Amino acid sequence: MTGPETKAAVDWLTSVAPDPSACRWEWERNPRGVALLPAGRRWDVLILPGELGYPTLDVLTRLIDRLGPVLADFGESRMGFFVEPGTVSRWVGTGIRGCGPGTWIVVPYPGRATGRVRWLIPPDGSGTLTDAGLLELAMHEAAGAAARDARQERDTEG
Repeated sequence: MTGPETKAAVDWLTSVAPDPSACRWEWERNPRGVALLPAGRRWDVLILPGELGYPTLDVLTRLIDRLGPVLADFGESRMGFFVEPGTVSRWVGTGIRGCGPGTWIVVPYPGRATGRVRWLIPPDGSGTLTDAGLLELAMHEAAGAAARDARQERDTEG
């Protein structure tokens, strides 16, 4: 991701910072390539465990062409899906951490590798977010497939 696409993504992400210009300046010069940005303004983030997040992402990519941004840590243990603001306050599922108003998230500079977190689906700068209802359905499908696979594995071993 380079050029105008990166600029649009950076502008969109830094628009939530208390001082977008200072955030952009620091972010672009920070050797770690990360910024701490507040959730709950333009997006909330739903954080799934990696063992559910990756299959959920696979389901979503089969269902829709343009996903919202998705983050992953390099340990592959967590994934963060950017969803509409207000989602966290309505989310009732268990095992999913929500970042909404009053929380901050570590966000890598688009298109630049960092040490701890990376974009699986980088922001495109347009404000595209993942629909929370679709995300929930994809999570159910992914969890159901995992349960079926585990059951089949047990049946073939026994």
